[in-house]
Amino acid sequence: MGFGVSGSTAVIFLGVLIASGTLYTAAAGSAEQLSEARDEKSEDLLDRRNTAIDVTSVVYNASGNNDLVVNATNDGTTTLSVADTSLLVDNEYVVPDETSVDGDADTDVWATGQTLTLTVTNVAQPDSVTVVAQNGVSSTNTTVEGS
Repeated sequence: MGFGVSGSTAVIFLGVLIASGTLYTAAAGSAEQLSEARDEKSEDLLDRRNTAIDVTSVVYNASGNNDLVVNATNDGTTTLSVADTSLLVDNEYVVPDETSVDGDADTDVWATGQTLTLTVTNVAQPDSVTVVAQNGVSSTNTTVEGS
């Protein structure tokens, strides 16, 4: 065996070493991304389990501007965002004209035990109203009081 065989073996060994290093880097990065995704999924699940909302009252005012006033209480332990909370009136997404948390219209924080008030004007009297938090937890009320 001459230098040609030794040189060929060295080149093959170097190629295998480089390929192994590249494979390890790619595999380690993928494993880290999978681990982070599992952790994030667990945190989201915990947030959903700790979220509870209750639509306590729905009042429709037919005299005037056809106002719909929805009150929902945060009964869970997760602090929610007012801006990320959705309102469905008869299963159709509606953007509230006014929102307030315990009378404060300037806050975006809907903490435990607080009541969120959503007001919509110029809407037909609904059969059901659903409030959905940013993590997908919802509460529906089919008892609409008229005034």
